[in-house]
Amino acid sequence: MVSMTVELRNVEDTRAAMGWAGGHTIIVDRPEGKAGGMGLGFNGGQLLALAIGGCFCNDLRYVAEEMGVTLDKIAVTVTLNLEGKPLLATSSTMAVSCTTLDGSDPAEIITRAAAISTVSNSLRQGVPVSIETAATTAGLSEE
Repeated sequence: MVSMTVELRNVEDTRAAMGWAGGHTIIVDRPEGKAGGMGLGFNGGQLLALAIGGCFCNDLRYVAEEMGVTLDKIAVTVTLNLEGKPLLATSSTMAVSCTTLDGSDPAEIITRAAAISTVSNSLRQGVPVSIETAATTAGLSEE
């Protein structure tokens, strides 16, 4: 089994959060004026759509390398549909196009990438999410 852990903490003097994994960071916020949001970063729905598309972009590269093909351009557009209260992601659609340096048809690369895509396949199968309370006092513990 492989495990990944990311961390998020509030950004001082804002109501946004900074998330990180290793040396990579990202700001998470709400649109300006929504629950104190300042529009400083991506919201959760955008991050989910980026995870779907970003994972697929990586998978295209993995598959192409495995097949001995070099990809030239990749274009992925993810549309995430949300409904209800609370707002839930109900579906997503990914439009994918790519070209190869040798001019070969990338259809098989796209098909194989869809078969191995971690995020898309995890969502399709309904990955369980558990929430545990880490702090029971007003302050958060430092690790």
